[in-house]
Amino acid sequence: MIDYLLGGLGAAFSLSIFPVLVFGVLGGIILGALPGLTATMGVAILLPFTFGMAPIAAMVMLIGVYIGGIYGGSIAAILLKTPGTPASAASVLDGYALTLKGEAARALSISVVASFIGGLISTIVLIAIAPMLAKFALRFSAPEYFALALFGLTIIASVSSNNILKGLLAGTIGLLVSTVGLDPITSVPRFTFGIMDLYNGINVIPVLIGLFAISEALNQLENLNLKTKVAEKFNSKLMSLKDLKNILPTTIKSALLGTSIGAVPGAGADISAFVCYNEAKRASKNPEEFGNGSIKGLAAAESGNNGVTGGSLVPLLTLGVPGDAVSAVLLGALIVQGLTPGPLLFTQNPEIVYGIFSSMLVANIVMLLIGLFGIRFFCQITKVPKLLMIPIIIFLSIVGAYAINNSMFDVGIAIVFGVLGFILGKLKIPTSPILLAIILGPMAETNLRRSLLMYDGSWSFLYERPIALAFIAMAIFSLWSTIRRNKKG
Repeated sequence: MIDYLLGGLGAAFSLSIFPVLVFGVLGGIILGALPGLTATMGVAILLPFTFGMAPIAAMVMLIGVYIGGIYGGSIAAILLKTPGTPASAASVLDGYALTLKGEAARALSISVVASFIGGLISTIVLIAIAPMLAKFALRFSAPEYFALALFGLTIIASVSSNNILKGLLAGTIGLLVSTVGLDPITSVPRFTFGIMDLYNGINVIPVLIGLFAISEALNQLENLNLKTKVAEKFNSKLMSLKDLKNILPTTIKSALLGTSIGAVPGAGADISAFVCYNEAKRASKNPEEFGNGSIKGLAAAESGNNGVTGGSLVPLLTLGVPGDAVSAVLLGALIVQGLTPGPLLFTQNPEIVYGIFSSMLVANIVMLLIGLFGIRFFCQITKVPKLLMIPIIIFLSIVGAYAINNSMFDVGIAIVFGVLGFILGKLKIPTSPILLAIILGPMAETNLRRSLLMYDGSWSFLYERPIALAFIAMAIFSLWSTIRRNKKG
């Protein structure tokens, strides 16, 4: 294995591969930072360009886009309260709060370092214990997926600890929105009102763009002062060694948790980010800091979503089962190159497998260097007057919403949720639970109903399956600890 890894590292730094890798990471960061242009879209856009490339070069470029895209979403999330990707939605909670304090450079440096640590640990775990993680992932069925989604939904109470009732109201709105479309079991239309665009449900990305980007633009427009900028005071200092020491335990724990979540097919970086954020807040001695500029909260979200990058490749490479949407596109790329993912890939094409492993290690280093070098340029966004920034945010939001399906209907969805987010902000109702419920609602409903079908209508799967029982116990403990903290506060 060592020989193959060294050979892969040599290939990654070769003149024919390294520029391709740097291009992929840089392109991924740019695409990820633009609202609506997700890592999945970036990989899909560049897939046709790999048809004439060598297998290692093709996979290196696409994986670079994947890693760069997951990190890139945090740039807009931190600076503009506009998540570039769903995976960076949790980063808004504390990242933007730091920007408002004039600490954008510190927030961006924490983001890229946490992303690097999360991606690096995830890749090391992928190299070391891929087969074992794959076997663990195989034990997940409908009951385990339901229990995981239920645990994720308890984050609604955690992020709304100042007013749990308002948080539950927002979560209920999100769950109702998630029921629009065809019934996942019977395919009967629900709440579509005869509108064909609603038959596939409401896409999460226009909702994300509306709730965070457009609503923030409307909020800034209401309080427009032609001379003000995003941040009145700007501190160019990066994170300190004290900051690194402070976030390191949380970052490592979130990286391991994110890798485990990524190894479960169907659970993506967006779910991982919120789960890791909730776990960091639950374990914190100062949970009241979360949502107000907590560096641990930002680090947990960024390390958690980047931890998925390695974890999602575990079932892809060992079983041929994609862990998330991006790895599904990577599966197509492998097939295009004439490779069949699965156990035989490790024996028949070890140079490809370990070339991918090595390129992921190098890609995370390249991402760290580009991220740190680019901070001084990224932060200039905070110096742009609101008079210019607001139209740019609205323009990028509309383009991002349209680009998903080339549909003006998605633009309308983004605008509707933008107005809704603006109104809820005035009522002091948090909007992040809406997005969280829309992401996890379908997962919870579908797998609950499948579980009931598996057990002939019995709810015994809640306590007969150890993994499901563990997640449910964690959900109960999460709710209990949140309510207890709320009462003490």
